[in-house]
Amino acid sequence: MDLRRFRAFVAVADQGTVSHAAEVLHVTQPALSRQITGLERELGFRLFARVGRRLVLTELGEQLLGEARILLSHVAALGERAQALRTGELEILNVAASALTLEALFPSFLRRYAEAIPDVRLNLMEAHAHQHLAMLERGEAHLSVNVANAVPVDPLRFASYLLPQFHVLAACARSFDIAPGDTIDIRRLAEYPLLLSKATNATRSLFDAACRIAHVRPNIRLESDAAHAVLALAEAGYGVAVVPSILRPDHRIMRSFRVTHARKSLDIDLAVIWDKRRTLPHYARQFSELLADHILVAFAGARLHGTPAAAARPGTGMARAG
Repeated sequence: MDLRRFRAFVAVADQGTVSHAAEVLHVTQPALSRQITGLERELGFRLFARVGRRLVLTELGEQLLGEARILLSHVAALGERAQALRTGELEILNVAASALTLEALFPSFLRRYAEAIPDVRLNLMEAHAHQHLAMLERGEAHLSVNVANAVPVDPLRFASYLLPQFHVLAACARSFDIAPGDTIDIRRLAEYPLLLSKATNATRSLFDAACRIAHVRPNIRLESDAAHAVLALAEAGYGVAVVPSILRPDHRIMRSFRVTHARKSLDIDLAVIWDKRRTLPHYARQFSELLADHILVAFAGARLHGTPAAAARPGTGMARAG
């Protein structure tokens, strides 16, 4: 079988049109159409049906797509391995994460990882949370560090390794008029002028879901893509910032509260996610374990799932989920 035909098949399935797929593969549209026709003739069934201007997978095409991705993944991994053996280069682990996760976790983690696994280089890839699963499916990233309870993850297609939990915080200037305490109920919080991340952010998704469950409409003063800008404005007394605890507001100048609903914290289930259909490098498992232990050491508020914060201990191993 011709691998070019399978690459054409996957590209058209991803892009929805021959013209877009041809641009991605840098081939002409007629050449790409011939590859699809040739593969259909070889297999003995149609892969696509036309709906308007788009091509959609047939039932048999849908069933074949996953296997085609696995085939191309194996070929790509074999090529990377051969290149590393030929040149003596370091092996590479591609990891997708949001800008905030990259900033908060990885500067301090990179040295620890390099010391533990010196023969593997982390290739960090910044992307919005909602883009990660497609990157895993395409093989652009081996792993994603994402918020599992804010991103719709199909357990039949993806697996995950749960990292220590963070939680949603409300942070404000010390002069701001909020009663003392360590927590604030979302119904009470919704009354204050709120500084929020935009709707594509995982923390915002969790906050919005809790508001819907609590039947409250938050008083939104500002929405921003820049988490540190939101926190700086809260420090200046402009409102109350709703941020993930991974940001760690400066408690010398700000107050922070765990956001709760029905007396339960709004937890952020950070996880390492991968595509079950793709073959992972053998060192990918070590990445997850090292990152979990690093979080417990570096972040005092992070905790194991189902464990009170005071009981979290550095160096505790994590169990795989999914």
